[in-house]
Amino acid sequence: MGDIRRRAVVALGVAGMVAPLTLALTAAPAQAASYCTTATGPHQKQVEKFLGRPVDGRQSAADCKAIRAFQAKNGITPTIGYAGNVTWGVMDLITKQRAVGKNPNKSGACPVNKGRIACVDLTHQLSWIQDGKKLVYGPVPVRTGRKGYVTRTGLKKIYWRDIDHVSSLYNGVPMPYSQFFDGGQAFHSVGLSMWNPPGSHGCVNMTGKDAKKYWSLLHNGDDVFVYGRKPGT
Repeated sequence: MGDIRRRAVVALGVAGMVAPLTLALTAAPAQAASYCTTATGPHQKQVEKFLGRPVDGRQSAADCKAIRAFQAKNGITPTIGYAGNVTWGVMDLITKQRAVGKNPNKSGACPVNKGRIACVDLTHQLSWIQDGKKLVYGPVPVRTGRKGYVTRTGLKKIYWRDIDHVSSLYNGVPMPYSQFFDGGQAFHSVGLSMWNPPGSHGCVNMTGKDAKKYWSLLHNGDDVFVYGRKPGT
């Protein structure tokens, strides 16, 4: 049983003469639920443990309050405190991201013979910049393509950068610090939680802070390597 949710979505993208279409998704804030569910979700114990609540598998008012706060912070709607699949999926991903620590390329999946390169691990929804084997920045959480609009894997290069990019396809939606690397797919900032489901329409969404740092560290011609598979795609 999944989270009972409604989402209002606005696709982020880029169209025009200079770069191919970039598709990215952002969600408009849904109207917050004004109540707290008393129902016990299928992941109640797991959610309680993640939040540091007493693990008894029974929904309480305090449990619901803590779950609602987590949902509100991470863009999970409706915020009714139900411990369903979406809420637990976000918590599980965060747990796995934390476990990666400061050695994101432990497996050696991202090439270490390319000099400066931006790596994107779809499985863990993480990105970082390395120079050979040296970690330069990150890892940081990112928000990549949802099912049907996946961020394409493989070795690419940044081919166009636009610090103040505005999408002409999606009603002038701003896409600050855009760095395009594959058929219009790009790194760029969004005003969303990086764990906001279901994901982008292909771009690699970042926080403003991280997108700005990527802008300062990367240049046209720098390599980008995308690998793995985003959960649920």
